[in-house]
Amino acid sequence: MLCGFKKSISEATLYTKYKGDTELIIVSIYVDDIIYTGNCQELMDVFKAEMMSKYEMTDLGLLHHFLGMGVIQTEECIFIHQRNYALSLLKKFGLQNCKSVSTPLVPSDKLRREDGSGNADEAQYRQIVGSLLYLTATRPDIMYAACLLARFMHCPTNKHYGTAKRVLRYVQGTLDFGLEYKKGEGTLLMGYCDSDWSGSEDDMKSTSGYAFTFGNGIFSWSSVKQQCVALSKAEAEYISASEATAQATWLRFVLEDFGEMQTVATPMNCDNTSAIAITKNPIFHQKTKHINRRYHFIKEALQQGVIDLIHCPTKEQLADIFTKALAREQFTYLRNLLGVKSVHNLKESVSM
Repeated sequence: MLCGFKKSISEATLYTKYKGDTELIIVSIYVDDIIYTGNCQELMDVFKAEMMSKYEMTDLGLLHHFLGMGVIQTEECIFIHQRNYALSLLKKFGLQNCKSVSTPLVPSDKLRREDGSGNADEAQYRQIVGSLLYLTATRPDIMYAACLLARFMHCPTNKHYGTAKRVLRYVQGTLDFGLEYKKGEGTLLMGYCDSDWSGSEDDMKSTSGYAFTFGNGIFSWSSVKQQCVALSKAEAEYISASEATAQATWLRFVLEDFGEMQTVATPMNCDNTSAIAITKNPIFHQKTKHINRRYHFIKEALQQGVIDLIHCPTKEQLADIFTKALAREQFTYLRNLLGVKSVHNLKESVSM
């Protein structure tokens, strides 16, 4: 306990302080930057006064910028974006006047380590991919593309480089996009998990993707290649669901520190009925005995009421956008469901 604050054991940068049972202040620290919020003005005023009396600090007022991210707060929502950062990327790589495209990737294009297109500038390629990865902090719509390109950091080809430039062209057409979180929504944590079976052309490994919403808009997402080769689509989906369950468990701990304890099992949406059946079957059988035992903890999480694996239609599967390149119509539809939209869609007139 520090000055009445309790440090979260789940998130090292998070501190909370309660007054009574319901009033609290939440503080997040990153190096020498501090963000705080809460539902008690008195706690926030006392915290600000104590910090400024002990340390040389500057009060920047209402949050507008943090670590390269812009924050717009209105009566209806909070909108976070990285427009200035995205614009600086385009200028850095000479694409500020390029023609935009509607999707970051072409569904029919498959990237592989050796494609015969010749070697590209490795240093330049790494700079582009590294920059795109940082941009995913507020742009989950490019998460899969950035993570896919990151697989070819060593000896990238001209095709890889061209694909990276295409992602930047997509960013050019969506500079004003960010994440919108509407106020007054529910406080139920909900997850989505999906996989692309044998999506990697080089080693036939699958890609796992997950997304979590809390009220409105996603706030946690991932796209990563699985560590082992799945022998079936159901196995790939089962592994993806297990990885999402680990994230759900951690998020439940963090939300409890916020005072938002999840009293019911977290719904985990999966579009594969076979994977759901494997998870709910307490008996290990021929089809699952070869799966790494660390993935089987999802069964225990299900029995303990931590998650509830439920079926959802593939068209409504948010995590689908993190596992594969999609056609424009489906990509745009899922992007909207994620809460990724243009600042011009906000009800009130705001400037970035």
